[in-house]
Amino acid sequence: MNEEFDEIRPYHDEELPQVFRELIADPAFRQVAGAAFPEIPFEMLASRMCACKTKLEFQKQFGYALMKKIIQNCTDGVTLDNSALAEKNGAYTYISNHRDIILDSGFLSLLLVDQGLDTVEIAIGDNLLIYPWIKKLVRINKSFIVQRSLPMRQMLQSSARMSRYMHYAIADKKQSIWIAQREGRAKDSDDRTQESVLKMLVLGGEGDSIDRLMQMNIVPLSISYEYDPCDFLKAWEFQLKRDHPDYKKTTADDLKNMQTGLSGYKGRVHFHMAPCINSALSQIDRNLSRQELFIQIAALIDHSIHSGYRLYPVNYVAADWLDGEKRFVSRYTEEDRQKFEAYIDRQLARIDLPDKDETFLRAKMLQMYANPLKNYLQAKTYD
Repeated sequence: MNEEFDEIRPYHDEELPQVFRELIADPAFRQVAGAAFPEIPFEMLASRMCACKTKLEFQKQFGYALMKKIIQNCTDGVTLDNSALAEKNGAYTYISNHRDIILDSGFLSLLLVDQGLDTVEIAIGDNLLIYPWIKKLVRINKSFIVQRSLPMRQMLQSSARMSRYMHYAIADKKQSIWIAQREGRAKDSDDRTQESVLKMLVLGGEGDSIDRLMQMNIVPLSISYEYDPCDFLKAWEFQLKRDHPDYKKTTADDLKNMQTGLSGYKGRVHFHMAPCINSALSQIDRNLSRQELFIQIAALIDHSIHSGYRLYPVNYVAADWLDGEKRFVSRYTEEDRQKFEAYIDRQLARIDLPDKDETFLRAKMLQMYANPLKNYLQAKTYD
C-alpha cells in the first residue's frame, strides 16, 4: 500500500541518509543553508544533518531553530490557543486560512513542539517546488506533494491518491496534517473554504461523504497575522490582473513572495484551533444533495475560522479608513491610526508599476486588513 504514495509522500526515515548526501552535494542548497545559518560553517551543518536519524530530529535541529530566529527577528510573538481540543495529541486534519506560503505550517509545527506534541505533515503545491533541493527539503520536513497543472483525467487520479494518502496518514500513521482551505492564498483575506478541497477529502476513506470527512478529524484553524509583509505584492498582483487579464505569476514572483514572507515584519501572530467538527458533521442531514452538503460543511468550517480570528488595532483602523467612518474608533488610539497609515504609505511606495493606481492599490491593501474583522463580526452575529 505504501508504494502507491512514493511519488508524493514525505521521506521515510530510512531514506534520509541518501537524501542528506544529495543535498550536501548540491551547490544551490549549500548557498541557501549558509544564508540561513551564517554563524555555522557548512561542514558543521552537514555533520549535524547526517546525525539526524528521523524527520522530527531534523525539524527540531534545523526547522525549529530557523522558525525561532524568524519569530525573534520578524514578529512580536507567536501564540497558540488549542484549549478547545479534547485530545491534544490526537491525529487531526487542520484546515486553515492561508497567509504565508512557508510560515503558516512552520509556526504551527513549532508551537506544537513547544507543547510536547508532534509536528504536522504539510500539503504543499508542486508549483512551489521549483528546484530539486526544495522538493527534497520539504519532503524531509514532512510535506506531501499536491500535484497541480495536470490534465483533467490525471488530476482526478492524483487527487484521489492524495486523499487516500491523507486518510492513511490520519488512520494508520496517527499523523496530524495541515492543509489550506483553498488552493493558494486569499489575496484579499476574505477567507472561504473551497468545496473542491472537501470533495478531494472524500475521495478516500469508507462510507458516505460525512463518514469520510469524520474519519479525517477536521479541526478549523484560524491564523491571524497583525501585519502581512506580502500585502504590497498582493496589491501589485491585483492591479496587474485588472490591467492585464491574462497575467500569470512567474516562478520569480513565487520566490519573491516566499522571501518577503520569511523576512518581513509580521507583528503579533496568533493560531486558534476550534473544536473538531465531527459532532457537528454527525448532525447534518445525510439526505442532502451532494452540492448542498458541501456548501453547508464549507460554511461550517468558515464560521469556525472567522470566529477564531484574533483582531488587532490595524483591522479596525483599516475598516474605518476603507468605509470613511469612525465606527470602530474606540478600538484603536490616534497613535495606532497614524502608525498604520504610515505603514500603508511605505508599502505602497514599494510598488513599482508603469500605470500605478494608488487609489486602487490602497483600497486593496485596506481590504486585506478589514476583511477578517468583517467576517469575524458576521460570524459572531450568527453564534
